[in-house]
Amino acid sequence: MSHSLSNHRADLATIAKWAMFSRGLEPEFPQAVQQQVTALRGPALESHDSIRDLTELLWCSIDNDDSRDLDQLTAIEALQKGQVRVFVAIADVDALVKKDSPIDAHAHTNTTSVYTSALVFPMLPERLCTDLTSLNPDEDRMALVNEMVFSEDGILMTSALYRARVRNKAKLAYDAVSAWIEGESELPAPAYRVKGMNTQLRLQDELAQKLRVLRRAEGSLEFETFQPKALFEGDRITDIRQQVQNRARQLIEEFMIVTNGCTARFLAAHGQASLRRVVHSPERWMRIVQVALEYGTTLPHEPDGKALEAFLALQHKRDPLRFADLSLVIVKLMGSGQYVVEQSHGAQIGHFGLAVRDYMHSTAPNRRFPDLITLRLIKAVLAGTEAPYTVRELTDLAAHCTKQEDAAQKVERQVRKSEAALLLHSCIGQHFDGVITGAGEKGTWVRVFQPPAEGRLIGAFERLKVGQSVKVRLISTSVERGFIDFGLVH
Repeated sequence: MSHSLSNHRADLATIAKWAMFSRGLEPEFPQAVQQQVTALRGPALESHDSIRDLTELLWCSIDNDDSRDLDQLTAIEALQKGQVRVFVAIADVDALVKKDSPIDAHAHTNTTSVYTSALVFPMLPERLCTDLTSLNPDEDRMALVNEMVFSEDGILMTSALYRARVRNKAKLAYDAVSAWIEGESELPAPAYRVKGMNTQLRLQDELAQKLRVLRRAEGSLEFETFQPKALFEGDRITDIRQQVQNRARQLIEEFMIVTNGCTARFLAAHGQASLRRVVHSPERWMRIVQVALEYGTTLPHEPDGKALEAFLALQHKRDPLRFADLSLVIVKLMGSGQYVVEQSHGAQIGHFGLAVRDYMHSTAPNRRFPDLITLRLIKAVLAGTEAPYTVRELTDLAAHCTKQEDAAQKVERQVRKSEAALLLHSCIGQHFDGVITGAGEKGTWVRVFQPPAEGRLIGAFERLKVGQSVKVRLISTSVERGFIDFGLVH
């Protein structure tokens, strides 16, 4: 590939396809899937006494600016004594994608949508995930609704799951909603057009912030993960920006965490096995203890979420600029989550990082296969029919989903590295400020701030500590391999 004046997007798309293929993921939809999609007439619209009509509620979706696969909607109403009733609607993907159909088989292979800047590899064909099963504005869609009542303090009092017809009244984006909540800009146009939507968003934000405080009190870990996003002008990369955590992202995150808890408890209460996402209490806790010691904090010898949370909160106050790097180190040490089967009578493992006991993925069935499995398990309970998966099948699926999701993350990471290599290609010899993010037998890694990119440190130097600030010079880049090599400036 020549990169001088070439099409960056096309180069990255080629790299992404190859990365998918080499990690055992299918970059293209098989013929049988395309045939099944062509045969679909339109969105599923079922009518049954058990399916409620909630199309009149003031539903809205809040997602990324460029998201077209809308998995969830939220709505809220004020009750007496400061209580609120919250509705979370999840797209009923199963209404069109039946178990063991060709579309389902492809979704089962990849288990997740893979997002790269040049190309998105959706788990479901675009006609489904961005149209027929997406909760698009001003369209009636089938959904699974979780209706919850919270006390004035943000304590969950009741929850109920049922099927319903819904209609999205406003398609909103995180950054615009957040800027409005923070008083930095006007109410986004799609919300402004809907009478009462401003009150909806205020109430949702107030509750989300209460939920967040409660979760923090339980020892939930506040991370700032490193999520760089490439910006293009035409087909050329012009910049890489860090994605910021903001109030609107927190709003959706809190509502999804609490919904995931409700779905998990619902299945357990009905004696059903379920697929859970867990982060075990870190096996590498002692390494985390060492990192904390380097910052002057002593953590207990047994994994302790609250103590780790307190340490992270303190560091966030002390050094906000480098907090993202500390987060990255801790996240790496915690290890990634995995799917497990939890039976209703077994001990619960819980999600260490989120400080929640009942955690399952159920809120994004257009993008994640485990969520589609959960949707089917819940619908079977609601219909009083036999579970669609045996415990044996779920156990195999848990291992498979963990493996494929890891592969998908590696593809996304590989393409991000190639993006950074492309952007930095013309900066060889230049100096950058950075911070050490990894130091071990396999090498020493540095992350530079502008543009946000990680590379390897080469040459001779004394042992460096994770979190240490350094000045580096860019030595070389390889776009195909996503390699960036820096040398230390002494």
